[in-house]
Amino acid sequence: MPITLHELDDLVPVVDEIDVKTARGDVTLREFTAGALGNSPLWIKGLFAVRMALAAVLRLETAGVPDSRRLRPETVSFTPGEKNSFFTVMRGEEDHYLLLKVSDNHLIGYLAIITDNERPATFKVVTLVEYLRPAGRVYYNLIRPFHHLVLLSMCRAGETWRDKT
Repeated sequence: MPITLHELDDLVPVVDEIDVKTARGDVTLREFTAGALGNSPLWIKGLFAVRMALAAVLRLETAGVPDSRRLRPETVSFTPGEKNSFFTVMRGEEDHYLLLKVSDNHLIGYLAIITDNERPATFKVVTLVEYLRPAGRVYYNLIRPFHHLVLLSMCRAGETWRDKT
């Protein structure tokens, strides 16, 4: 059965890559997003350092390292143009979905988190990539295996979000 992503109907025809992960948790969309985007274990920080070095070798301009301050559910923004971690909010609907974007000079990456808002909730975590030039395809294919590991870690952190303050 194909996955439908009606919230992303305008993007699906124009992007080059789509990856969908599914997660389940007894959390809200805000809690899941705070957990997923606030997830920064040491190994992920190391991958970002390698990513920055790779980008420098390939002479690519990339977005910086994610904000290390812990995102909280009440600070997750749904307002277009505002930031969540290093992503810019494109659009969203409380308790339904959130679409985020990060732009580099070689690709545009989108991260969508879509929920059915049940308890426990099912979350579709969708990565969409649009290549802006050939270097974007090279770069993404080099990081693809690590991207899957990072997304799975983000999903786990989102599923189990708990207030740790």
